[in-house]
Amino acid sequence: MTVTTSAGGAGTDPVRPDDEAVLEVTDLSVDFTSEDGPLRAVRGVSYTLRRGEALGIVGESGSGKSVASMAVMGLLPKNARVSGSAKVLGREVLGLPDSEISKVRGERIAMIFQDPLTSLNPVYTVGYQIAEAVLAHRRVGRARAHERALELLRLVGIPHPEQRVKQYPHELSGGMRQRVVIAIAMANDPDVIVADEPTTALDVTVQAQVLEALNAARRETGAALVLITHDLGVVAGHVDRVAVMYGGRVVESGPVQEVFHSPRMPYTLGLLGSLPRLDGDRATRLTPIRGTPPALNAMPAGCAFAPRCPMARDRCRDEEPALSATDAPGHTAACHYSGELDGVGPADLFGDGTAAAGRERTRATGAPVLTVNDLVKNFPIRSKGLLRRKVGEVQAVSGISLELRERETLALVGESGCGKSTTARMLLRLIERSSGEIVYRGQPLHDLSPRRMRPLRHELQIVFQDPFASLDPRMTVADLVGEPLRIHGERAGRARERAGDLLDLVGLDPAHGSRYPHEFSGGQRQRIGIARALALQPKVLVLDEPVSALDVSVQAGVINLLEDLQEELGLSYLFVSHDLSVVRHIADRVAVMYLGRIVETGPTERLFREPTHPYTQALVSAIPLPDPVRERERERILVTGDVPSPADPPSGCRFRTRCPKFAHGLSEGERTRCVEEPPELLDRGSGHRDACHYSEAVELL
Repeated sequence: MTVTTSAGGAGTDPVRPDDEAVLEVTDLSVDFTSEDGPLRAVRGVSYTLRRGEALGIVGESGSGKSVASMAVMGLLPKNARVSGSAKVLGREVLGLPDSEISKVRGERIAMIFQDPLTSLNPVYTVGYQIAEAVLAHRRVGRARAHERALELLRLVGIPHPEQRVKQYPHELSGGMRQRVVIAIAMANDPDVIVADEPTTALDVTVQAQVLEALNAARRETGAALVLITHDLGVVAGHVDRVAVMYGGRVVESGPVQEVFHSPRMPYTLGLLGSLPRLDGDRATRLTPIRGTPPALNAMPAGCAFAPRCPMARDRCRDEEPALSATDAPGHTAACHYSGELDGVGPADLFGDGTAAAGRERTRATGAPVLTVNDLVKNFPIRSKGLLRRKVGEVQAVSGISLELRERETLALVGESGCGKSTTARMLLRLIERSSGEIVYRGQPLHDLSPRRMRPLRHELQIVFQDPFASLDPRMTVADLVGEPLRIHGERAGRARERAGDLLDLVGLDPAHGSRYPHEFSGGQRQRIGIARALALQPKVLVLDEPVSALDVSVQAGVINLLEDLQEELGLSYLFVSHDLSVVRHIADRVAVMYLGRIVETGPTERLFREPTHPYTQALVSAIPLPDPVRERERERILVTGDVPSPADPPSGCRFRTRCPKFAHGLSEGERTRCVEEPPELLDRGSGHRDACHYSEAVELL
């Protein structure tokens, strides 16, 4: 890694004499050498972080968020050229040799990475790894370091730390592993904590636990925080200032409330308009940002956002705007025409004319298209060795019953491991059931042979979570989309013609059918997966986390596409997701799963407004709102601990081991009933059912 330092740079925040600056980044730039020329990943980033302050850095994938922070930490590869300045407590850290910067990392500035499993050594216990972080910077004995490890595990909210300290990373859940990484970051009371997407891919309940652990780390150490994330709701509730990055540079920054309520950069406005909001109008269409971010080796001459900006003019294409002050204190924006955004909403700028009209939402009526009765799936647990005897079972799905009606979207939600995806795959016979019935338009599917099932696959299709993994990288897009037609007897010429029509239907250029999947963005690949699923003109689409891996701006476009296709083609959707904001926007009905069972189901609006099961209440209250005022005023219903093992589920109510009501709101006799008697899924009126002995509606919206 090559480093040059510079003393100047525009856009640095002023440092007040009464505030100590713990991190000063000035005119930071990072280029990577490549066969295609230099890649300009970070361009002139400047900010100052004061003691105890929290700064959120947001933007789409590839905007330079993580690279800028890795440069400060000295963790970039050798082909990176870094220029500018980064000072920790007044000491320049850019260009320090590894022996010197290793003394700064962990003691003065600590980093929490996105994937905790890759941050932890699998051959050492978590207690050893926390103690190792203490010993690296403090002259204490191993016994004291072990005590510190126990203390830190308690601080980050890990239950039974005396047991967990002896366990290995693979023995802990994802949320616990992330809290272990936070404990390591806290080990030496650093002055700055850099958290790089610390809650990505976590369930909302686990996310709430991790964020609480992060807040505990700040309270304990007094550290300033740099929070890198794409989740604007998390930023709204946990930072003081926010910096929005695009094309490698900061394009807007300021107090979080000011930026969220009065954005002065079209890109920020577009990000906010792309979000499905828990507190928004479900009938309002999302307003995605069209186009894709610029290539790092081919930045536009003027504003990097100009090719995607509805406000762009000739000046925008020729002259890059400086990060300049707006009319609000501390609020800066890089836009020539930022003053014109006063009072402008996302739909006004990015809308296609349909947002204001909204969407008609009517409950589907008539006979169900797809019916599931008492569906069960048990996976065997086998012993080690040659014989591999069956020694137990994992109860992945335990007696699920569902109905999906014509033109309806039924969402299946819950934490990871609750059985959502297993249920979805069983409906299509991709996984065989242990028992139960699956009926499609009056015809039982569960007993059909593969030969008799094949004609019905025209009617039932699936879109998988990872669009890249589900597309053969050796086939062109036209061949991929047309493959189902060829498998079912269509001529090659007709299949290619139909593939072009399908690509056009999902908003892609049919002329690009000769390209391969790696030549498309993540959102475009997901559209290809949807086109492939539509090739056989199905009536039911199973959507397994179809937008979870996408940036919010891309996610909005895919959600709008799914709504348009449902209206145009009369499709029924089973929508599997852990993102409840998306679910509230797109679904007509919701079924909430916990440890293989449905614990609550009902019409979307009622279930989100007044959930009755304690688990649903915890899920809804944990969803972050992209509104700094409302997010900080909300009361949380916290769920502690992790989901029990499906190989040995609790007796009676499966949620009782984590239920706040069981722990604090019931008498001894009532708790005994929860322990001994499994609750039935009972109707509470208007199709709203829950499985709780002591359910009670709580108004959350």
